[in-house]
Amino acid sequence: MASVPATSRGGPANLIPITVEPSLRSLAYKALKSAITDLEIYDRPDEIRLDERKLSVELGVSRTPVREALTILEHQGFVRAEPRRGIYVIRKSKGEIVDMIHACAALEAMAVRLACQRATDEQLGALRNEFGAFYETDRPTEFEIYFEARWRFCRHVAILAQTGEILAMLDHLLLHLRSVHDVFFRRKTKPEYLRAAYVAIIAALEHRDADHAAQLVRERG
Repeated sequence: MASVPATSRGGPANLIPITVEPSLRSLAYKALKSAITDLEIYDRPDEIRLDERKLSVELGVSRTPVREALTILEHQGFVRAEPRRGIYVIRKSKGEIVDMIHACAALEAMAVRLACQRATDEQLGALRNEFGAFYETDRPTEFEIYFEARWRFCRHVAILAQTGEILAMLDHLLLHLRSVHDVFFRRKTKPEYLRAAYVAIIAALEHRDADHAAQLVRERG
């Protein structure tokens, strides 16, 4: 008996995988979120008002996806809508910023604990190379180098911890904290302290000392 072709037994062959193009709302959301987090809202006395019509022109889309994107950003705490006045970028209070920093540290502490349990020896051994900025002692005053490495490390350990929920929460907090780093972190955190703190955290991870790694993250603040 002749063999039955695979296409007859299992259905049609040569199917083309479905690719979902990002919606205009998603594209507008990403563009606006990126622009808002790059704004120096804490270095100016006036509030920043967003013009929906102007944004749609600059993005080259209709006002509908812009309006939908702004609604998402409002739910995430980046903007607020005031009836008959417009939409304004939210400026966090000092208390709110401190709360976010503490929440971020708590999540990062959880992530390093899980990373000690779940990451491979190869992944933990690669941390020194991946975050070499913390070991560069010849540039102790270049805050930006350590700042970027800090937030990359925060996300990286959440990935090593294999916890999508922690990563998602960290991403949300980091988006808010990035917009205040020049005002808050640059004035409150010395680059050499930040560097030394993460050298110690990486060493604790290499030894899979979960308790010590988490303690160091919480002490760093």
